[in-house]
Amino acid sequence: MRPYQHYVYAYPHKTAYRELPGTPLLADLWAGESRQALSLYAHIPFCEVRCGFCNLFTRIGAPDGLTGRYLDALERQALAVREALGDAEPPRFANAAFGGGTPTYLEAAELERLCDIAERHMGADLRAIPLSVEASPATATADRLAVLAERGATRLSLGVQSFVAEEARAAVRPQRRSDVEAALSRIRDTAIPVLNIDLIYGIDGQTAASWRVSLDAALAWRPEEIYLYPLYVRPLTGLGRHADPRIADRDWDEARLRRYREGRDHLLARGYEQVSMRMFRRVDAPPQGPDDHACQTDGMIGLGCGARSYTSTVHYSFDYAVNMGQIRSIIDDYTATEDFGRAVHGRVVDEDEARRRHLLQSLLQARGMPVAEYRRRFGSDPYADFPVELDLLAARGWLAEAGDESLRLSAEGLAHSDAIGPGFFSPAVRAAMAEYELK
Repeated sequence: MRPYQHYVYAYPHKTAYRELPGTPLLADLWAGESRQALSLYAHIPFCEVRCGFCNLFTRIGAPDGLTGRYLDALERQALAVREALGDAEPPRFANAAFGGGTPTYLEAAELERLCDIAERHMGADLRAIPLSVEASPATATADRLAVLAERGATRLSLGVQSFVAEEARAAVRPQRRSDVEAALSRIRDTAIPVLNIDLIYGIDGQTAASWRVSLDAALAWRPEEIYLYPLYVRPLTGLGRHADPRIADRDWDEARLRRYREGRDHLLARGYEQVSMRMFRRVDAPPQGPDDHACQTDGMIGLGCGARSYTSTVHYSFDYAVNMGQIRSIIDDYTATEDFGRAVHGRVVDEDEARRRHLLQSLLQARGMPVAEYRRRFGSDPYADFPVELDLLAARGWLAEAGDESLRLSAEGLAHSDAIGPGFFSPAVRAAMAEYELK
């Protein structure tokens, strides 16, 4: 089984979404849903450059006041969502995140406005809950960081990917190490409690020695979190358009596994604990709420044209694309939208899909899944619901614990998380993803 198949950061994947029949009213979708511990996510789909590996919903640049029009639309959407939630049970938010794209592409005053939308229209007290924000070295400027710190940001995630210039160029991410270090210095000066640094392994030309250079350069800043991402080459991305098909062979798989194990062992030996395949947290770091910052809770409010929203039975968003022309078109449609009171694209999540999602969310975390929690939620046993899948993991030695109390991946199981996750996709979701036309 190939170890790098699919990064399961959300289930079902957006390529399984379709136009929802009847475009249901948000008020109907949220009727009867708990509002006591909601998550808020705002998506900002702009970047100064697009990395060669990126398949996120984002565009390069924002000409002619587009960011202002986008925030106008996001405000209209927030007002519509808040109206749909009603006042019978006022919404209470447990955490918030600004992602993208690059939220710090917005200028300081625009970041102020984004925070105002979250607080005044949605009712999220950003200074009282964990607030995570993604940034790039070029956009982590002092004025932007000052706004985020003052408005309550508790976590700043910096996409560095590599401290080695040749590797950054190979990943089509032009940056100078001196600029990265300057950005890190500015972030530390703000005293935002949690700094996360993203690194990527599997870049063309990367060696054990050059990988160690990036790891040690990151560790020098004592970040509270470090994420280690395997390089993927996806269709329609910069690297995907030019890559030799042979790049996705088993030699590359083995090289990525070696880099992963080197990185994991290096961090574990230097005071970090493993939270998931990708996430490592310094053992003395302050808690940040839900692990992996994966926007996975039922009760997710997503604002912006690339954001997902989750109720207990329906996941919904806007249309999805990777191709730059299609992304621009979707963003333009979003900024022109006046009525945000209905859900357009999404997928119904029935009981079987809810079981799969819960198991994936839990099993792919290093701490594993308490079996009693699963039984309380679903009134069934995971071994009865997924006998073939769990037996296969056990046979491969990928389960560290498999008993009445806990299901937990072994160290080698965690290494193969991107193969384990897709194994729990339902046939219906697999079929929908296979039928999706890339755009």
